[in-house]
Amino acid sequence: MKPQEPHMAKKMILARRDFLKTAGATMVLGGLVACSAKQQPVSGPTSMQFGLVTYLWGRDWDLPTLIANCTASNVLGVELRTQHAHGVEPSLSAAERQEVKKRFADSPVTCVGYGSNQEYHSPDADELKRQIQGTYELIKLCHDIGASGLKVKPNDLPDGVPVEKTIAQIAASLNDVGQFGRDYGQEIRVEVHGLLTQLPLHMKAIFDQVTAENVKICWNSNAEDLVEPGLAHNFNMLSKWFGSTVHVRELGEGDYPYQELMNLFVGMDYKGWILLEARTEPADRVAALQQQKLLFDEMLVLAQREVNG
Repeated sequence: MKPQEPHMAKKMILARRDFLKTAGATMVLGGLVACSAKQQPVSGPTSMQFGLVTYLWGRDWDLPTLIANCTASNVLGVELRTQHAHGVEPSLSAAERQEVKKRFADSPVTCVGYGSNQEYHSPDADELKRQIQGTYELIKLCHDIGASGLKVKPNDLPDGVPVEKTIAQIAASLNDVGQFGRDYGQEIRVEVHGLLTQLPLHMKAIFDQVTAENVKICWNSNAEDLVEPGLAHNFNMLSKWFGSTVHVRELGEGDYPYQELMNLFVGMDYKGWILLEARTEPADRVAALQQQKLLFDEMLVLAQREVNG
């Protein structure tokens, strides 16, 4: 199916952009909020793990505090976000990068990756070059701190530019940075992001032209995942390109069908990180993170029962 023109897609997105924000219901499973951190571990083998994107909940934690809070919450993986208090940036010296790597190595917490704002849709050639060069530097940073991948974005389909041209440019850029990342052992994780580019058909159109094997999709749990013909269809349309990370919002809140999503991941035997990219402001973020881990464990058990019988 041909990707939608921007003016048509914008009408669709604007009708849905507040889908999750306006949802007021809380769907906590079976009184799980009241469970303690001593809950029994998930039964049965699984390779899925739960981690944290430092967006909001970890934005003002320095690196020792971030690692300590994740350890206390039993959330043992993090995607570090650029411009946050942990201060992990390309400006770090070689010695400082080794210190970051050592802090993770000496803890139970895995540095899953790094979340950048690099994007490749600009029609300005100099800006596109700047974004690609910046990606190269972040790939080096990821390698040096012991991360396994870098998150990037498609982010937009500019007005006045044919959709097919921008999609081809994004794909070509991803192939470029993917080749660079391969030499550093890094996965390039393309977040399903942007008012227009987060539409599943547009992501498919991009990845139909991606040839670098280490360039993967980071599912982002957007309201647009649910556009007709629905979550399962859109999930399956993109699943062959899924990488090592998935972003979710707070589990058990809003109308996004997280249990169905978890069932789909278990059904495909997904081996990766489900990373919480929280967007609320709880008074006690460590307690909230513990609660989210309990919800993840419970949803995983239910998914295993649903899929495996």
